[in-house]
Amino acid sequence: MSKLSGLGGRLYSGETSFNIIGNRRRWYVISSVFILMSIGALIIQGLHLGIEFKGGSSYTVNKSGITVEQGRASVADVGIPGEIIVQKIGDTKLKIQTGALTSEQSKAVELALTQAFNVDIESIDTQIVGPSWGEEITKKALYGLFAFLIVIMIFLAMIFEPKMAIAAIVAVVHDVFITVGIYALVGFDVTPATIIGFLTILGYSLYDTVVVFDKVRENTKSVAAVGKYTYSQAANLAVNQTIVRSANTSLIALIPVGSILFVGAGLLGAGTLKDLSLALFIGLAVGTYSSIFIAPPFLASLREKEPAMQALAKRVASRGNSASAEATSSQSVRPTIQPSVNRGPRNQPKRKGRK
Repeated sequence: MSKLSGLGGRLYSGETSFNIIGNRRRWYVISSVFILMSIGALIIQGLHLGIEFKGGSSYTVNKSGITVEQGRASVADVGIPGEIIVQKIGDTKLKIQTGALTSEQSKAVELALTQAFNVDIESIDTQIVGPSWGEEITKKALYGLFAFLIVIMIFLAMIFEPKMAIAAIVAVVHDVFITVGIYALVGFDVTPATIIGFLTILGYSLYDTVVVFDKVRENTKSVAAVGKYTYSQAANLAVNQTIVRSANTSLIALIPVGSILFVGAGLLGAGTLKDLSLALFIGLAVGTYSSIFIAPPFLASLREKEPAMQALAKRVASRGNSASAEATSSQSVRPTIQPSVNRGPRNQPKRKGRK
């Protein structure tokens, strides 16, 4: 921990620096790979919508010791149309999901389950959702998502600047798209708890992005007047100054979410927690990545296209070239010192030897 804090101090002072803004193409390539994987997962597998969105019937049998094969075999002779999904929830529950059924078909399924597992009708939790109600829930979820994005864009444009709002929304869409793609790849059902998880990760991703952008705004407030650094250099310093804080915050948030996902859903078999915790776990990790490696570089790309920032970049480049030229000339010019030669007196008489 002391090493991490020491690294944070060096990053904040600029003694150590990661060239995050300068390597923006590398981060864009990594994100493009994940986005293409998400598109492939959505095309090949698609999202497994729960009965809350597409309509259908759900029967949960409360009895220990029953298996998925027994549950599937118990309703095989009823003649249910469509796909039948059987899931084991912990050690004491078995969940069977079907498409839309009539009242006679639903009663036949309940009777088959009571006879196959020798339980009372009260031990079976039945949930029937009509297709029209599922479509209404889907529309409300999409409306809520778009309304959230619009309100956040307006809010960020008011407290920061429009280009920061655009960069933040790009990062949020990036997070949602990758999270949805991984969700489709894993094959979990999309339930209302999943939508709640998506909205939660949107808020967390924006929180992390706002923290970074606040430091970027502080470092670039008078960057054009000072003329010492370009916008990208000042923004890169801001990202380095907040990277340790973002990593610590994300790690603290991922630990409890990971415990809910792997312990609560994996070991204890809590189905609702599984849908919520998977969206949170993926979204928190992707949101931390985008707030550091996607939003600031995209913002820098937008700002560097401005004439004032382009003129600033030329001034900084010319100043750097002149400084390097002065250093080179000072090294090349050396004082010439003529070596002194002791030749002795010119008219020194010669000594004669004795005869």
